[in-house]
Amino acid sequence: MTQEEFMAKLAEVKVCPVVVIDDVEDAVPLARALEAGKLPMAEVTFRTPAAADAIARIAKECPNVVVGAGTVIDREQCTRAIKAGAQFIVAPSFSDEVAQCAIGHGVAYCPGTCTPTDITNALRYNLPMVKFFPAGNYGGLKTIKSLASVFPQIKFMPTGGVNVDNVNEYLGFDKIISVGGTWVCKKDMVAAKDWDGITKLCQEAYDLTH
Repeated sequence: MTQEEFMAKLAEVKVCPVVVIDDVEDAVPLARALEAGKLPMAEVTFRTPAAADAIARIAKECPNVVVGAGTVIDREQCTRAIKAGAQFIVAPSFSDEVAQCAIGHGVAYCPGTCTPTDITNALRYNLPMVKFFPAGNYGGLKTIKSLASVFPQIKFMPTGGVNVDNVNEYLGFDKIISVGGTWVCKKDMVAAKDWDGITKLCQEAYDLTH
């Protein structure tokens, strides 16, 4: 998935579900729950042993769900994620080696940033968007607006501290393309296999933001 295609999809869904999968058998029913809730996208955090296999399952069995890897911090993880079928790479930080790996494979990369230096590093690779993380801890929308004033070419995806109470405040700023949605796919709900509950939260998030 190219950077442009990734950004178009983010702009369409507005809330990108951030998911943690501990059991690979949960991957497909979870992806189908997201799709049923009109948020057919999954950023699978790459911090569990099941992550790569979960991405592979979703990529193979849920063709309508755009699946990518999150929390990717080095080249080895990036390579494994792409081989598994990740269509995009999201990170909590900026990394030259991850940028080179993702771009070299023609896969969209969204690095984590929270400072002007981070954003400048992203611009060295002509990246058009960055993740702002953890948004709630680094001043949220106020800080994003300050950064956007000096980096007008960059779009932001705030993650961390975004919820139903403030999501539209974030999305109301034209430099924010989408938000990372941890609240639509809570870890305890996945563990309980509450697919209907996850679909309901996704549908509510979709209805709230569209």
